[in-house]
Amino acid sequence: MKHALLLPLGLVWVATEAQALTPPPLQLAGLYQQQDTALYRVSEKLDGVRAYWNGRELLSRGGHRFSAPDWFLAGFPATPLDGELWLGRGRFNDVSAAVRRFTPIEDEWRQLRFMVFDLPASELPFEARLSALQALFATLSSAHLELVEQRLVPDRAALAAWLAEVEAGGGEGLMLRHRQSRYLPGRNEDLLKLTRRQDAEAVVLAHLPGQGKYAGMLGALLVETPDGRRFRLGTGFSDEQRRRPPAPGSTVSYRHRGETATGLPRFASFLRVRNDEPGPP
Repeated sequence: MKHALLLPLGLVWVATEAQALTPPPLQLAGLYQQQDTALYRVSEKLDGVRAYWNGRELLSRGGHRFSAPDWFLAGFPATPLDGELWLGRGRFNDVSAAVRRFTPIEDEWRQLRFMVFDLPASELPFEARLSALQALFATLSSAHLELVEQRLVPDRAALAAWLAEVEAGGGEGLMLRHRQSRYLPGRNEDLLKLTRRQDAEAVVLAHLPGQGKYAGMLGALLVETPDGRRFRLGTGFSDEQRRRPPAPGSTVSYRHRGETATGLPRFASFLRVRNDEPGPP
């Protein structure tokens, strides 16, 4: 199947769909909306690249295999793990560049850690899965695996205080996992994210040409959210990004301030391309 899409300079971009991949069965987060915090374990929301260890390979959200060096994966267990490839707060771009290379740069991978937060193949409730993870990690010796801290937070005041502390230190926010929930692939409210900023993702459908000072460059992206809503994303771009906009088919993150009466993001602003799939740097 081919798609013809208008580029800012009046050219036609033609893309052939890549061979379909099978994404790993990841659990995806809903939004925290004042749920009872005592029902959840809470961890920091890491600004890294989501990864799924299937017992043999490290996969991206889209099902691509990361080109991790063999020595990085040495000591990983045979059981599947859900986690994040991470370098530290505020270093998403560095992580993205490292993991997308077809040929890994070993010095980059030496700095990376696979931060594990769940045991996806287990049918136990999360509290028991966490205990199983702790027991598993006690038997592992890999320097590149780390178990994410999962705290009990007694009330909303304590949750707000921790969120403020994380954000003041340059962190993204918090994640909440229901203590009695099973691991269910797809988006559900057993896994919640909490940030003061409202960030979301959408797929680029087309480039819409600019006018005035943006003539000959990108004016806006036509994007589609996972639930099928389409809208124009026209702010937040640098001039260089307008000259070389995200390709149709890529996933972008955007920031917004709630939704309009028709359900579209209010004051949506481009944030970045979600570069977490292996490919040319």
